[in-house]
Amino acid sequence: MVSASVLAVPQAMGWLIGGVINTALLAIAWRLPKKLLTPAGYLHAWALGVLIWGCLGWRGYTVMMAYFLAGSAATRLGKARKEAAGIAEGRSGARGPENVWGSALAAAVCAGIIAWLQMLGNPAQADMWIPLLALAYVSSLSTKLSDTTASEVGKAYGQRTFLITTLKPVPAGTEGAVSLEGTLAGVMGSVVIALVGWGVGLISPWGIGLCLIAAFIATTIESLIGATLQTKLTWLTNEVVNGLNTTVGAMLGLLLGLASQRLG
Repeated sequence: MVSASVLAVPQAMGWLIGGVINTALLAIAWRLPKKLLTPAGYLHAWALGVLIWGCLGWRGYTVMMAYFLAGSAATRLGKARKEAAGIAEGRSGARGPENVWGSALAAAVCAGIIAWLQMLGNPAQADMWIPLLALAYVSSLSTKLSDTTASEVGKAYGQRTFLITTLKPVPAGTEGAVSLEGTLAGVMGSVVIALVGWGVGLISPWGIGLCLIAAFIATTIESLIGATLQTKLTWLTNEVVNGLNTTVGAMLGLLLGLASQRLG
């Protein structure tokens, strides 16, 4: 596990820097011809970015940006093919507030708890829980990029797609459908975020493996929910499922990290 001191952020300065950087990025993004988010999505992403920088500093922000950029790129893979099949993301892939928080709420909660523990000033609690919550933070985003890349690559390039509960062939884009190409892409997506998390010092090398396990299990659970419940419950939208998916990924990362601490 990494040391809790790595995540020590001067609170007032962190929020100020987060506000300046995200305002500058928002101004640039607003003028770009290719929109990654809707206008409301940009404003919510600004709030999320300030929150993450204020709580976790540049390390947490780098991991979040890696997810956002990689996830946006994955959404555009095979765009023409997905549009022709009627399974492309709406709004030409531009994400709204519901997508921002469906993907990142679990990570934001982890970041907020880390900042709260830092403010409490209890070294024993901080040393135990902050590394675990950092692992949970990375695991949630690793899970989400795994889900995004698996879905987008599977829809665009999956040669054969199967319903996860029955293994019967189904059309690409069916809720709960999986493919070999999508599954491998999902693993690679989780690897990308785990490596970024390790590279910036949020998780240890051992934590990379824990992130991958958490992401794979959580993404599998998400596919099972899609195949069994999502079409039956009207309130179980894609955004709600995304929130559940990333929450499961974060919790699994934390629990795996806790088990590793106890066994170590």
